Amino acid sequence: MSTTPTPDTLVRNYLAAWNETDPAARRAAVEAAFTPDVRYVDPLADVTGADGLDALIAGAQQQFPGMEFRAVGDVDRHHDVCRFRWGLGPAGAEPLVVGFDVVAVAPDGRIATVHGFLDRVPATL
Repeated sequence: MSTTPTPDTLVRNYLAAWNETDPAARRAAVEAAFTPDVRYVDPLADVTGADGLDALIAGAQQQFPGMEFRAVGDVDRHHDVCRFRWGLGPAGAEPLVVGFDVVAVAPDGRIATVHGFLDRVPATL
């Protein structure tokens, strides 16, 4: 039986993993939100598995210390596919980076694949 979360919950769990800075808690968030064999691909990365995604997130946090990921706009979903925009920037400020992700949801409700696009990236990053 499927335990598919609502689209908003799915994105909230996704972003929670990206925002968690404690390594053990981040790993737990990755395992809760993504399948063990998740594939994440965007213009800057192509990783497979929870280990690869966890390392990618840790690297992003080192590159952008003190910044947070947050949803930008509404989440759209049909069948096992979900799309949403996100922003990365200082808390409460206009995002410096804006992206668009399309995710496939596994039968257990976790994210199996992520296809990311970068809509706005400052030249200085």
